[in-house]
Amino acid sequence: MSDNRHLLGMLALLVSSQPDKRSVFGRALIQLISDVEDRAISVLTSESLSDAKSILSTDPAIQCVLLSWEMDSSDDHKQCIDLLTTLRERNTRVPVFLISDRSTASSVPLIVMQHADDFIWLPEDTSRFLSGRIMAAIERYRQAVLPPMFGALLKFARSYEYSWHTPGHAGGTAFLKSTAGRAFYEFFGENLLRSDLSISVGELGSLLDHSGPIGQGERYAAKVFGAHRTYYVTNGSSMSNRVILMASVTRDQIALCDRNCHKSAEHAMTLSGAIPTYLVPTRNRFGIIGPILPQTLSAESVKAAIASNPLVKSHIDPTPVHAIVTNSTYDGLTYNVTRVEELLGQSVDRLHFDEAWYGYARFNPLYMDRFAMHGSPDDHDPSKPTVFATQSTHKLLAALSQASMIHVRNGRNPIPHGRFNESYMMHASTSPNYAIMASCDVSSAMMEAPSGQILTNESIEEAVAFRQVISRMQTDMLSQDDWFFSCWQPPTVQVGATAIAFHEVDPVRLKNDPNCWVLHPNEVWHGFGDIEDGYCMLDPIKVSILSPGMGDDGNLMDFGIPACLLSAYLGHQGIIVEKTTDFTILFLFSIGITKGKWGTLVNALLDFKRDYDTNLELELCLPELLTANQQRYAGMGLKDLAEDIFAAMKETKTTAAMSKAFGTLPKAEFSPVEAYEKLVKNEVEQVTLEEAAGRIAATGIVPYPPGIPLLMPGENAGPADGPLLAYLRALEGFDRSFPGFTHDTHGIESEAGVYRMLVLK
Repeated sequence: MSDNRHLLGMLALLVSSQPDKRSVFGRALIQLISDVEDRAISVLTSESLSDAKSILSTDPAIQCVLLSWEMDSSDDHKQCIDLLTTLRERNTRVPVFLISDRSTASSVPLIVMQHADDFIWLPEDTSRFLSGRIMAAIERYRQAVLPPMFGALLKFARSYEYSWHTPGHAGGTAFLKSTAGRAFYEFFGENLLRSDLSISVGELGSLLDHSGPIGQGERYAAKVFGAHRTYYVTNGSSMSNRVILMASVTRDQIALCDRNCHKSAEHAMTLSGAIPTYLVPTRNRFGIIGPILPQTLSAESVKAAIASNPLVKSHIDPTPVHAIVTNSTYDGLTYNVTRVEELLGQSVDRLHFDEAWYGYARFNPLYMDRFAMHGSPDDHDPSKPTVFATQSTHKLLAALSQASMIHVRNGRNPIPHGRFNESYMMHASTSPNYAIMASCDVSSAMMEAPSGQILTNESIEEAVAFRQVISRMQTDMLSQDDWFFSCWQPPTVQVGATAIAFHEVDPVRLKNDPNCWVLHPNEVWHGFGDIEDGYCMLDPIKVSILSPGMGDDGNLMDFGIPACLLSAYLGHQGIIVEKTTDFTILFLFSIGITKGKWGTLVNALLDFKRDYDTNLELELCLPELLTANQQRYAGMGLKDLAEDIFAAMKETKTTAAMSKAFGTLPKAEFSPVEAYEKLVKNEVEQVTLEEAAGRIAATGIVPYPPGIPLLMPGENAGPADGPLLAYLRALEGFDRSFPGFTHDTHGIESEAGVYRMLVLK
């Protein structure tokens, strides 16, 4: 590991009072510090135990702790013990040296002896010897914390071998031969380019046959994430979903598919030739997608859905072979997975959970039993279904874009690795990006106990704090007959026999008690009706902010603020939201969120309220919008525009139209692969919405948000006055009326404000 020293740097924390040059002990400590620094180890000194505690909780770069026992002169040494206990709760591996002399050795309690790795008796040993022991401990620590693949990649990149293989930039050298290339080189840095390698580098193993350090990394990830097998993926969870489906189901076999599915599931159906039978989730008044209800997942309901599927012809076996369910939903609704397994396991042998936005769940007890790889893989009953999970490691964990993992638990009717890998290789690149693989490796290391729970605890704590701040502010505003935003969450929490207002609940309870977030039957706030108690839970880190305008009865109120306008306002202030619907905006409290970050959001929401109430001119609060659409928005203020958009939403009833449209399961006349084959043969034509009545969609129609298919390829658009085309016409009309707020609908081309879609001839 000495090769890594200069790359990573070595940092030790010395917790000690200022050494006294007049004492033997002080002179020995000064010399030790000097010799440690001579070994290229930086020493950060803290003269306070409380300060040291803060450093250790915030600075993961500390690779060794040197603690002077005499820092705490109390009889019980409580502060020293507290420091070490806190450290070990966060990091079980970082080496700790206790600095003392023989005279006080007998007073060191057992718990301290257990938390410390070594002892430094000053001045009995030479400082040169002691500094060597410190450096050796640091190097062992770094070797232990670096995951297999990343550690091997780092070692190779530091060997400075000449590159005769692809990629052609040869470790970055090619970029240095032009001005633009040099700028690229300087921006991304030497290490990234040296680690951009070819599969020809055999000592790193192969992603395609899962060998060497890459294979070791995948096995390490499987242990961390609770799987029997894990596969690194460098083309996102879109590839992960396609790999699983194409390994599990083929042409004219039935796959049960959550209608709340990512478009990669549609693509997988198309590529595999599978016959999708859709499981339709619920929706509430805000358009938030809820869970698929338990009664929909029962064996009887599944049989009925297959029997009513017009694509299931007489020659097709009606037994489903695969089921894919989205967990959690975009808005943070998570299933009790054990219940889903119990229900769907009666119908299929293979369950597939798309957990692209949910890779952190295993690492916090708040989510117990609400993720695919729950419990221990050793306890997985082989008579139960084989379970797959796809996780976008880059979304809410710490990895580079496109990083994803496939996790597998073998149950009944498993897919042997060799067969599964044929599908994997069909979609994987033969030139995978090593930095993406390494980021998967590092993400696993970051989530390994105990750090995974610490990191997720911090995310939950920040989300809870933000939610309570917003709830408190709204309560205060309402008491003054004023308005403010709210969060989509339970307004009260039951504590014993008492219902306590959300912002007054102990944050510790909100962080640790899942019952605070469970959707109970017939509660108005969630709007999913008589849902099975405990079946579904709201993930606290996915925060939907509600803007005023939607009543509890699903009707629009007299006053409202369209969320699209709030989203545009925040964007002008440099705050980009994850998702916007009519009255909701979504924020994700990932492990990268801090109080400073969400504090800025709170201030921005207050700024919006101030500028709305004063009807601030658009040229001051939304100058880009006004400049691009001078004729449409000239002379308007923020309140004017909000009232204009809200009036249009009331007239067109876009929110209600969305709920009706997505609550309707279109009639399928061709399978996705049959529709695609006609598309390739150009047996299609482009029509307006007025011409689309009764026609069959050639491509998926997917409005964003929420990014859920309205029409799948091969499905009938329905009558002209039906809910599907009515919703698209409402979007079309809105887009013409409010330039700058146009909707993004995949499968729709808009020209001069007119929507067109491809249909089969």
